[in-house]
Amino acid sequence: MTTLSTTAAANPATGTEALLAAVRTGTRVYDLGRRLTIGMPQSPNHPPFWHALPRRHGDAVRADGGSAANDIITMGTHVGTHIDAFSHVSHDGRLLDGTDATTAGRGGRFTDLGAHTIAPMLRRGVLLDVPTALGTPDGCAPGYEITAEDLSTTADQQATPVQPGDVVLIRSGWGRLFGHEDRTRYVGHTTGVPGVGEAGATWLADQGIHAAGADTIAFERLRPGAGHSALPAHRVLLVDRGVYIIETMALEELAADGVHEFLFVLSPLAIFGATGSPVRPLAVVVDE
Repeated sequence: MTTLSTTAAANPATGTEALLAAVRTGTRVYDLGRRLTIGMPQSPNHPPFWHALPRRHGDAVRADGGSAANDIITMGTHVGTHIDAFSHVSHDGRLLDGTDATTAGRGGRFTDLGAHTIAPMLRRGVLLDVPTALGTPDGCAPGYEITAEDLSTTADQQATPVQPGDVVLIRSGWGRLFGHEDRTRYVGHTTGVPGVGEAGATWLADQGIHAAGADTIAFERLRPGAGHSALPAHRVLLVDRGVYIIETMALEELAADGVHEFLFVLSPLAIFGATGSPVRPLAVVVDE
């Protein structure tokens, strides 16, 4: 199994043809996005997802017998699988580019750092399957802080060194709770949620990565009972270092198949001035 990116690199003279040949030969596509459903688990800080049919089949019927149904959805931009724009988090009143966060958001839009400024991603992706590397393949313990050493050890064990420009996805194993009948389990307010802390985020940024993702609602570690009261990894990545964050990802299938390197594909909605966007990321590998 190889990635599309490595296939192209091995055939630089053919360029686009190498990529097309790989697609014709056969590729496997992993859907890393969560299905959007009413009542799905989410951060309590954002408006929930809602979907309705304001126009149903039969409400209006054309002379030829044709009819159509139409939908309406409402949701926060940080609900379901989504990406954080650099306008999402400030620290001491400042955004990534040093501008005053309050001033930048006047008019209800972030012109310079909104979701519309996030370019589509077609990059090398790396899955760091942390619990498997630590010997607890079912998942990290609730509230466990994934350290810089954990990340480095995982990359070494998998033989997938993190490189500049990569998108690094961190499996904690918490994603297995997303479909739990008790939807509060995934949110984990009482138990805490595993994830990277400030040191882990700094390690990721030091590798020069483009974006980081995880299988939890807040990307980083949430202490038991603390909720979102402290999010140091968000500050490091979004404010200090300029690394995008992708949350609520479906990573179990990738991990089960032992896929640790792939072509990562993501395109956010170009919502002008928004602080984030729903996404449906993909991991693509070539079948050998």
